[in-house]
Amino acid sequence: MKPKTLGLIHTSHTLIPVFQQLCKEYLPGITTFNIVDDSLVRNIRERGQLTPAISKRVADYVASAEDSGADFILVTCSSIGAAVEASAEVAHVPVLRVDQPMADLAVQTGKRIGVIATLSTTLEPTSDLVKRRAALAGKEIELTSQVCEGAFDALMSGDAAKHDALVADVLRDLSKKVDVILLAQASMARVVDTLAEEDKIVPIVASPPNAIKYLASILN
Repeated sequence: MKPKTLGLIHTSHTLIPVFQQLCKEYLPGITTFNIVDDSLVRNIRERGQLTPAISKRVADYVASAEDSGADFILVTCSSIGAAVEASAEVAHVPVLRVDQPMADLAVQTGKRIGVIATLSTTLEPTSDLVKRRAALAGKEIELTSQVCEGAFDALMSGDAAKHDALVADVLRDLSKKVDVILLAQASMARVVDTLAEEDKIVPIVASPPNAIKYLASILN
């Protein structure tokens, strides 16, 4: 029997090793390949929103992954979530946006849900997804969305330590106000490991492991 193939579409090369390790751990029998275009998020930031032209490019990558033999497609960037959902409606194989399993887990975990990001263009799509997944589950939630001001610029200028410190400050503060925190960007996940145990008073959920675990429940 031919092994199943997972196509991963990324907007950053830095996410390839993250997902390679997760796939190795949770999807050992699945063949994977990667498509990367790091201009997508830059273009969204420059234009202030996900435009029809950017959405078309996302749809083209989904079609390309399907044409390349993917039995399932995972798009690993939250900022292009709306385009991923639109592409899924016309694709002939299942297409998953990376933050959906994480959003579903948060809705199951608590009523007061916090979402943090270093970019508003990423915060808004994930916050919108959480609201819609809660409505679908018939659950009332209280959503708190927060941008870690200055963190993205620090990371882009090469100051990872400043980025991590700014994100950590927001995590500590928000943990006192909510039942669960979602990280809208996978790049923030490493900051959780730097927090003291006494600061981890609520679950802090990242999209990559939850997305791959969800796929493992389907594909394995």
